[in-house]
Amino acid sequence: MTTPPPQGNPFAQGQQQPQGQNPFAQGQPGFPPQAGQPGFPPQGAPVPPEQPRRKIGFKTIKNIVVVVVLVGAAIGAFISSRDDANTAAVGDCMHRGSTSDDNPDLEVVDCSSSDAQYEVLAKIDGSLLSDTLASGKCEAEAKDFQYVYTQSGDGKDFLLCLKDYKK
Repeated sequence: MTTPPPQGNPFAQGQQQPQGQNPFAQGQPGFPPQAGQPGFPPQGAPVPPEQPRRKIGFKTIKNIVVVVVLVGAAIGAFISSRDDANTAAVGDCMHRGSTSDDNPDLEVVDCSSSDAQYEVLAKIDGSLLSDTLASGKCEAEAKDFQYVYTQSGDGKDFLLCLKDYKK
């Protein structure tokens, strides 16, 4: 009886392994190259140092601080403008923030607040040419008005007819 010659892995389907080669040897497909092969330093060679990490420079920190300050200022301006005179409506209470007649700095406040000084009787949109014209418009809208406040030039012109707020 004769034995057949060795043929490699009898379970390999259609793959013939050449005689004397280990399928698990280095450099074969599916296996990474080992030390001494291209891409790897030879055994015992010094390992190159890690690249130093990039430090954040002063200019970068300064730019971040500037952006944060500008965003904070924009948010503050938005919040403070929500209670300006241009947001007033009939029935709102107002507070005068300045003693100047040219710029009284009126702002909307809660009527239950101790800051409430005036009540808005009417709000009329549009530009007005004189105080006489403004008084005439308030007379037509609210007979018992005491003060006239006009604002123009900020994109929205309007007139407020006010009276003292009685608590």
